Amino acid sequence: MALKMVKGSIDRMFDKNLQDLVRGIRNHKEDEAKYISQCIDEIKQELKQDNIAVKANAVCKLTYLQMLGYDISWAAFNIIEVMSASKFTFKRIGYLAASQCFHEGTDVIMLTTNQIRKDLSSPNQYDTGVALTGLSCFVTPDLARDLANDIMTLMSHTKPYIRKKAVLIMYKVFLKYPESLRPAFPRLKEKLEDPDPGVQSAAVNVICELARRNPKNYLSLAPLFFKLMTSSTNNWVLIKIIKLFGALTPLEPRLGKKLIEPLTNLIHSTSAMSLLYECVNTVIAVLISLSSGMPNHSASIQLCVQKLRILIEDSDQNLKYLGLLAMSKILKTHPKSVQSHKDLILQCLDDKDESIRLRALDLLYGMVSKKNLMEIVKKLMIHVDKAEGTTYRDELLTKIIDICSQSNYQYITNFEWYISILVELTRLEGTRHGHLIAAQMLDVAIRVKAIRRFAVSQMAALLDNAHLIASNTQRNGICEVLYAAAWICGEFSEHLEEANQTLEAMLRPKVTTLPGHIQAVYVQNMVKLYASILQQKEQAGEKEAAQEMTQLMIDRLPQFVQSADLEVQERASCILQLIKYIQKLQAKEVPVAEEVIALFAGELNPVAPKAQKKVPVPEGLDLDAWINEPPSDSESEDEKPKTIFHEEEQRHSRHRQPEIDEEELARRREARKQEQANNPFYIKSSPSPQKRYQDTPGVEHIPVVQIDLSVPLKVPGMPMSDQYVKLEEERRHKQKLEKDKKKKKQKKEKRGKHHRHNSLHTESEEDIAPAHHVDIITEEMPENALPSDEDDKDPNDPYKALDIDLDKPLADSEKLPVQRHRNVEALKSPDSEAPLVEKKSKKPKKKEKKHKDKERDKGKKKEKEKKVVEEEEEEVKKGEDLDFWLSTAPPAAPMPQPQSEPAVGTAVVAESQGVKKEEREEQDEEEEDEGKKSSKHKKKKHKKEKEEKSKDKKKSKKKSHHSEEEPPESVQNGTLEDEPLPPMSSYRLLAENPYIKMTYDIQGNLQNDSQVTVSVIFENKSTSFLKSMELNVLDSLNTKMLRPEGSSVHDGIPVPFQLPPGISNEAQFVFTLQSIVMAQKLKGTLSFIVKDDEGSTHEKLDFKLHFSCASYLITTPCYSDAFAKLLESGDLHMSSIKVDGISISFQHLLAKICFHHHFSVVERVDSCASMYSRSIQGHHVCLLVKKGENSVSIDGKCNDSTLLSNLLDEMKETLSKC
Repeated sequence: MALKMVKGSIDRMFDKNLQDLVRGIRNHKEDEAKYISQCIDEIKQELKQDNIAVKANAVCKLTYLQMLGYDISWAAFNIIEVMSASKFTFKRIGYLAASQCFHEGTDVIMLTTNQIRKDLSSPNQYDTGVALTGLSCFVTPDLARDLANDIMTLMSHTKPYIRKKAVLIMYKVFLKYPESLRPAFPRLKEKLEDPDPGVQSAAVNVICELARRNPKNYLSLAPLFFKLMTSSTNNWVLIKIIKLFGALTPLEPRLGKKLIEPLTNLIHSTSAMSLLYECVNTVIAVLISLSSGMPNHSASIQLCVQKLRILIEDSDQNLKYLGLLAMSKILKTHPKSVQSHKDLILQCLDDKDESIRLRALDLLYGMVSKKNLMEIVKKLMIHVDKAEGTTYRDELLTKIIDICSQSNYQYITNFEWYISILVELTRLEGTRHGHLIAAQMLDVAIRVKAIRRFAVSQMAALLDNAHLIASNTQRNGICEVLYAAAWICGEFSEHLEEANQTLEAMLRPKVTTLPGHIQAVYVQNMVKLYASILQQKEQAGEKEAAQEMTQLMIDRLPQFVQSADLEVQERASCILQLIKYIQKLQAKEVPVAEEVIALFAGELNPVAPKAQKKVPVPEGLDLDAWINEPPSDSESEDEKPKTIFHEEEQRHSRHRQPEIDEEELARRREARKQEQANNPFYIKSSPSPQKRYQDTPGVEHIPVVQIDLSVPLKVPGMPMSDQYVKLEEERRHKQKLEKDKKKKKQKKEKRGKHHRHNSLHTESEEDIAPAHHVDIITEEMPENALPSDEDDKDPNDPYKALDIDLDKPLADSEKLPVQRHRNVEALKSPDSEAPLVEKKSKKPKKKEKKHKDKERDKGKKKEKEKKVVEEEEEEVKKGEDLDFWLSTAPPAAPMPQPQSEPAVGTAVVAESQGVKKEEREEQDEEEEDEGKKSSKHKKKKHKKEKEEKSKDKKKSKKKSHHSEEEPPESVQNGTLEDEPLPPMSSYRLLAENPYIKMTYDIQGNLQNDSQVTVSVIFENKSTSFLKSMELNVLDSLNTKMLRPEGSSVHDGIPVPFQLPPGISNEAQFVFTLQSIVMAQKLKGTLSFIVKDDEGSTHEKLDFKLHFSCASYLITTPCYSDAFAKLLESGDLHMSSIKVDGISISFQHLLAKICFHHHFSVVERVDSCASMYSRSIQGHHVCLLVKKGENSVSIDGKCNDSTLLSNLLDEMKETLSKC
């Protein structure tokens, strides 16, 4: 044995290792393939040896050859042998080779299952690590299913090195075996709070990657990620979390309110540009999800735009590109904020980097308005003339057309200007976007009826000068505009002034050099033009002139009959015969013009692109069934009709092959070389191909003539677009003067307001009236076609299977499969000993049955206990529920709290967006019932969690942007009883009809003493789609609705979302007020469009918005000593009320006052409590509440007696309902 080992060691000394292989390949560059084939033969011999070290060396060399492109799948079994080596250095080589060449189609991959499981349970952490790393590269659905439980166990390993790898590979397991996501997710969630930062970072990466495709399933993790975001210092973890919040915010707009403050803090404090960019991106997503037009978010937008300007002005091209990319996202929702930086964006058009120029062009697309469209297009036209390279110039052309045509030509006020721009673009040579210009010409001429005369005159001039354009006859070149010009002149020939001249231009011999599809349009529209001329001549009685035009057509059409294009040939032949027949009728002096015109009467509507797909299959038609009997298998191949053409084609190709001789091949080769030499896009092998042409004789004798291009080349007879800019300015000035006169006649407005309307910079877009009307044409669809968006979805998307609800309890069928042989030794049950007992006697069988029955009873008891535990755990989870975390108040709790908690604040559960009031009440009742059933141990655990949560709440309260809206959390002497508090909602019904229900809540703002925010929840009660919602409130002298700048007092505010059936959403509206001492009601109207299968209808809902005095109060904590000093000051007015018939407990009474009237408890002794609140304008309100047997007396003090009197009246009304 020792001799054999020594012999193996000596053999290995002479084996080639990887270094020898690489050195040999470098030394055999001339015959590399031959040398490598020799090496592969040697490797095959090495793999046949028993020595594992030799095999590992051979596999190592194969791994290198695989990277050079050689197939090593034949060695898959040998790779598995090396993977099973006990020595780590060999095992690592095996796993490396497997990770490079194994895939789902590898046959022997199923043999690795047990080996990988063995390595995963190895005491050596490096064996486990290399197995996890290798498995991530070649995991298959079967491997994922069999090993998921083992990997999930490793997520709780003692070593962070293993935990991190196990967490990361779970992502690959989820993709291959989606059923493992639900059972593994709780443990993955635990890793977010792992003490090791590497494991925590890995868990964040996995969950963020999962949530990127299916974000709605991960909304429940928002509180946990928020905690990580506010505590983590790892920039890469922060970037991942912030990206995740960006995906979650559109699904839960309330989340945005919590994110604004910490994100703006990060933007201010971070120096990392990558983190800054992600923060800005998420802030943009947050502001999109929140109500648009909110003035208190304008600061955040300005901050983002300023930071992005710094990025764009940076010398680093990458930062500049990212800045422009983020700016384009802001542009979609806040265009005015970006439009002020138009100068910076236009500067980027001069950047040397083409990608930055293209990104700046995308920004200009969104910055366009009616006022600046002509100016921006003028600058882009200058860039078109300067542009180097056809790619960028073509992109400029595309952007000019996109900018002008967006939103059904919304920003174009003068279509004559746009036609002249399109005509100017025809001067571009070498462009590949001639079809775009042609399509725009056709679209404008069809949809803008007022412009047809002007368009026809321009198209006629283009046809007359077609020789300037027809030089570039490549498909999609600029000659495509002749397609549009010919069609417009033919279709709208009644607007032509010189139809004869245009027809002669279309019949010129030069036209036959154009592409076939353009010639076909020429031929078709010649007839339309001819019919129009024929009608004019017959009406004028000019028979000879009509016959001359007929003769001209007969003379010129044969050139099209001889065309190589079949379409042109067919059309020309038919038309030629038609005109010859017309000539015969003219000879008999028969009038034919009316009949010829009738051939082209009527208009054709456009057909939708997906119309063919949407044609419903008629009933009884099976498209998969055979029309005739299917062919039998016994038929010979010669009889099958599908092979006829194939064999014929092969026969012809066999006959043609020998005809090509050497001379023909040489001639073709020379022609191909010549074509390559003349092609500027072909990369030549010669370093300087131009020298060949310079060396040819006679080149230097060619005279070079300087062309004076001070006057730009243009098609004669075409108006320049610059003249329309001046005309448009004059037209707008006249419109403005007329509107000013009308306004002065109607009513006199305030001077400052009048001045603002007159200023150029804030002129409303709606004030600029377009010169021409655009017809909106709907594309035709087949009857009974159903609209659907499923056409663009990928059916093979691997992430579709991971769209799983993670909040449902785990069923027994969903647990991960566990290998049975692992548990046989550990579980020694009577079932396992049954075969032995049977051999001895029959009596033990009875004992065995009794034992089994007992075990069943025990199992049932255990199941019941499990259910109770699960219910208790669900109760604990409810405290961490997303709705509670996102609500503006802490959740209700049925157990006592420490003294630092508020006396009644825990009863406050604000109505959250998208959650109905009834559902919230049912949930609260369930919580109370479960709270009574739960054990003392669970109560203590629940209490601790509540305390921790309240601390987190206090931290987030300091950072939250809406901290004023939350109830007090720092009352000094308030205590809670064990009695649970009833569920309450601050949202009141505003209005309701069969379509929509509106509830509202009013919150004050201590930072602004003249504003309150009204939050309105819109709930769609119908089965229809509600859109174009607009809310308008009639202003009073005291209270006014804050509208966007430039809006009049009669304009409503659009609600920034649409409502599908059964969905609710929240919007916020700001009101300014002067005095708050009196309650008041404002009338308002909600207008909206109801869209269903039958069509759309306009609906209105009237309401009255009640501003109570309590809505102007802010819940403000107050210490007892400060409260006493306030009462002793003598500056307060006093008033009292008494309410009889009160049967509720004192705690519930205080809860109602705190919740509905925004008071906080200062101190409570038995049935007496002192309370405090403060108004948005600084009024102090103090209360002393005393409860008798069936009555309550309230003594109040306040700076303003009127405010106090009204507040007490409102309290009396509230308490009388108890």
